[in-house]
Amino acid sequence: MREIFFTIFILLFVSGCSSKEESHMVKKELPSWYVNPPKDSKTTLYATGEGRERKEAIADALNLLASTLSVSVESQFTLQQSVKEGLVTSHQQSSQSRIDSVVDRVRISNYEIVESQEFGFKKYIVLIKSDKQKLFSSLKNELEQKFSAAQKELEFVKESHALRELEIYKKIKIEFADIQNTLMVMQALKSDFDSHSYLKKAQNITSLYDEQLSKISFSITCDDESKRLQAPIAEGLSLKKVQIEQNSNKREHFNIEVRSKTKESFAYGFIMASSAIEIVVKDVKKIIIGSNKLNITGQSIHSFDAAQESIAIKLDEMIRKEGIGKVLGLEL
Repeated sequence: MREIFFTIFILLFVSGCSSKEESHMVKKELPSWYVNPPKDSKTTLYATGEGRERKEAIADALNLLASTLSVSVESQFTLQQSVKEGLVTSHQQSSQSRIDSVVDRVRISNYEIVESQEFGFKKYIVLIKSDKQKLFSSLKNELEQKFSAAQKELEFVKESHALRELEIYKKIKIEFADIQNTLMVMQALKSDFDSHSYLKKAQNITSLYDEQLSKISFSITCDDESKRLQAPIAEGLSLKKVQIEQNSNKREHFNIEVRSKTKESFAYGFIMASSAIEIVVKDVKKIIIGSNKLNITGQSIHSFDAAQESIAIKLDEMIRKEGIGKVLGLEL
């Protein structure tokens, strides 16, 4: 009996010590720089973060910094709407979700880790700061580098065919799609920043894609077995808003040649039409700039002609799903 009481006593003693240790760990105070971080000023933004590792804590702090910045952007955005309507906000809506999205797309790469500490088991805390002027300068430098790279691509692509030009213009248009977001953040960081010249320059560059697309035209030449395939190809081109012309000698004109061999077979009560389709795209100099080979099988319970018609239907479905460019074997 004494042994039982002694064992219980030891267990209670150890449990009590463990509770005291845990209580002591729980009561461990967070550093003042984390509990009461420095307030944002006219020149500097601050943010704290936590995570299971230092990298995660920094990412958390950057997210908080972005949300803080979004408040500044929202304030700047509202001011722009009421005072300078249409400068950068012509098609934007004043909503917090929109502002958060704007900031999320802008990479905050200019920051400094002020404090970093391991706090407890698998928990890190950090304090970061970002100088507004330095952040503004980094965004401006990135923007100017983007313009410089785009200009070099535009000079280089002049030696290529018209569709290659269109491909580069499309790439540049995508790269500059979020420029208004960057400009809004830059204006929030520096209220006297005039974004108009950057916006106009970007619009001039991105408009090249639409201008080039309006010049592009195609003609479609099919052999006898491919006549049914002309309509879905033409429809796919029209979805891309390119013109279909015949016998043009302009630099922006291209010819699509379609040839196919179709075999008839029977399976499970169906009439099968198996077609090997070859597509070649040539420029006005007869140089091949794109090609593709497709194997499509159609079927019908009525006739071989109906089975061939189903091949055209399947090609149409393929074009709508994958895009006319992929089917033709080129960027469009």
